[in-house]
Amino acid sequence: MGTKKGTLREPTIKDIPQLFNVLTPEEQKYLLTNHTTLRYRKNQIIYQEGERPTGLLCIGSGKVKIYKEGMMGRDQIVRMASGPGFIGYRALFAHETHIASAVVFEPCVIFHVARDVIMKLMKSNNDLCMNIIQSFATELGFARFRTVSLTQKHIRGRLAESLLVLRDIYGYEADGHTLGIYLSREDLANFSNMTASNAIRTLTTFVKEKALTVDGRIIRILDEQKLERISRLG
Repeated sequence: MGTKKGTLREPTIKDIPQLFNVLTPEEQKYLLTNHTTLRYRKNQIIYQEGERPTGLLCIGSGKVKIYKEGMMGRDQIVRMASGPGFIGYRALFAHETHIASAVVFEPCVIFHVARDVIMKLMKSNNDLCMNIIQSFATELGFARFRTVSLTQKHIRGRLAESLLVLRDIYGYEADGHTLGIYLSREDLANFSNMTASNAIRTLTTFVKEKALTVDGRIIRILDEQKLERISRLG
């Protein structure tokens, strides 16, 4: 997938700074020569529940959803991710199989760093280990926060919170109001732990309250403070 004239250059693993900015020049060179660049189309599976990870997955660009298959065919989206970022590393470092699946939401460039490569770097660089621990701790805190929210908040609070989380992950388009992610009603419901019909009804209520507008999959947030208040009150 070459870079077309007039478009931004394709990302490289150098664009993943969160963990690797502590590497020495020699370690950076080792990483750059010992990774694989993978390209995925929309709706392609990156990994499936039950599979064993073979390396660290670094998102260079694109958007990914991580979901858990639920009862009666209903999925639960447990995380939305984008580049630059990391996915699938819990199972890698726990030496376990994946407990959820990852699918491409928008075309992705992903860098695969084999297990032995990342382990060698960790053994030689204590700061890299601390960065990984910090990433684990941050994700664990967010997961616990979402677990409580999605089980204790009412439908309005859950949906408002999900919209704000999507804002924090993907930001806005150039107009400063349109969410930078276009989810189906089903995906939005699966991210908010509710049925699609409840998500549709609640979105309609938010529109009537002038908190947002909806045009197909395009959601424009008009009143952040109102959504934050609804999320806070649950």
